[in-house]
Amino acid sequence: MSRLLSKEASIAGPGYSRWLVPPAALCIHLCIGMAYGFSVFWLPLSKAVGIAQPIECEAGMSFGALLVATHCDWKISQLGWMYTLFFVFLGCSAAIWGGWLERAGPRKAGVVSALCWCGGLLISALGVYLHQLWMLWIGSGVIGGIGLGLGYISPVSTLIKWFPDRRGMATGMAIMGFGGGAMIGAPLADQLMAHFASAHSVGVWQTFVALAAIYFVFMMAGALAYRVPPAGWQPPGAAPPANAAGAMITRRPVHLRDAHRTPQFWLVWAVLCLNVSAGIGVIGMASPMLQEVFGGRLIGIDAGINELGAGQKAQIAAIAAGITGLLSLFNIGGRFFWASMSDRIGRKATYCVFFALGIALYAAAPWAGHAGSVAVFVAIFCVILSMYGGGFATVPAYLADLFGTQFVGAIHGRLLTAWATAGILGPVLVNYIREYQLAHGVAKAQAYDSTMLILAALLVLGLICNLLVKPVDARFHMSDADIAAARQAAHETRPALLAQPGATAAQSSLAITLAWLAVGLPLLWGVWITLQKAALLFH
Repeated sequence: MSRLLSKEASIAGPGYSRWLVPPAALCIHLCIGMAYGFSVFWLPLSKAVGIAQPIECEAGMSFGALLVATHCDWKISQLGWMYTLFFVFLGCSAAIWGGWLERAGPRKAGVVSALCWCGGLLISALGVYLHQLWMLWIGSGVIGGIGLGLGYISPVSTLIKWFPDRRGMATGMAIMGFGGGAMIGAPLADQLMAHFASAHSVGVWQTFVALAAIYFVFMMAGALAYRVPPAGWQPPGAAPPANAAGAMITRRPVHLRDAHRTPQFWLVWAVLCLNVSAGIGVIGMASPMLQEVFGGRLIGIDAGINELGAGQKAQIAAIAAGITGLLSLFNIGGRFFWASMSDRIGRKATYCVFFALGIALYAAAPWAGHAGSVAVFVAIFCVILSMYGGGFATVPAYLADLFGTQFVGAIHGRLLTAWATAGILGPVLVNYIREYQLAHGVAKAQAYDSTMLILAALLVLGLICNLLVKPVDARFHMSDADIAAARQAAHETRPALLAQPGATAAQSSLAITLAWLAVGLPLLWGVWITLQKAALLFH
């Protein structure tokens, strides 16, 4: 088994098609992307004991007692810590074990990711069955979060090496899957919980077990399907990128130990952090913002949100849920579109578009709200969310251009600490500004105006950081001896025969078709479900 999982065993042989690698990456990313959809479990879990109605714990219970209490239900705020733990441990594990991944290869990392993510779900299922909150935090939050980090970065370096001519498109295809995972997993979980629910169970622990089994099959298939190209492999007829200096595409790699010593690393760290902070703030407030800004106008009534009855508020909530689905589609589509666009115009130029266009859109959002234009308001945030997703998908190629491909997976892992930081900065900034506004008598419909302008200011800072990015100084480049040693340590040596042109011939059109159908059909199903929800916006 260790031989099968070794990096040497995953080096592609003659006739292997590089188009089989993106579906393998999608198999893993579509599964771990369910982390975005875990909120579907909060309400059922909040009444796991009471079933019909939550049973509140007595006042004054200690923190330790709440973790092991079996006679009363958990609060949604307590369950929400799983979501926080997901992304904290995603960033930490990617940063800590990124170097190991480069040496061990994507196949072994993918298998470990599957064991952690699916094993975490099983531990959480036992935690729900025994009603032990700490088991959910440890199972899905900590162990599952480690699986998220390893699974997220597992294909990055491999895809960039297979597609040196289309780095952005390749990483965009895989990271698109992480954004789309919840689009498939959330409605699937809803259906499974409805199937397993009974008079004695809300159906969550059984759903966790079913999802663990389904995800394990897909993730193991993806991990075992990973192939890495021989060292120095190039697709047939590939020419060196034109104007390499202008595009900042380096000819020599930078070692992992030196990457964080360069100003370029920290500038790109700030670029990602500021772009994600602004976008994640919008994701968290999209639904309540639409309801509070437009109120009864969403259903043709000229009234504020506080003037509506319970039934009318329910109608508005359903419409607002539709915008969440629409935003998720643009988040996913933007990952592929913008990353592919970066292959044409360059990564730096792509981020300049993100920031310049984002500043204009954030500044225009309050105007659209005051004008009462729901369509323009929604369109603004759809474009913003496409650039939020595009930022995630473009940054691996940005790093490969600056630091080379030898350690790009590990460098990307360290950069993801910017995501963890943004996950705290964005929502906290948005929520506290809103609360401050409301406390000082600002109407709900106007409470987001200052927020939009502050988020635009974050993008101004991001634009400045991006403009300061220059090619990495030659003193950080690896020597030929360092490169040879790094390739030896990463088990990238292989007979020259495999690097000859015949190695890129299509393995089988049937194999490629089946691989893409395996990931494409579930993704299309998720898109269909999401479009049905989004259609409520236009009724």
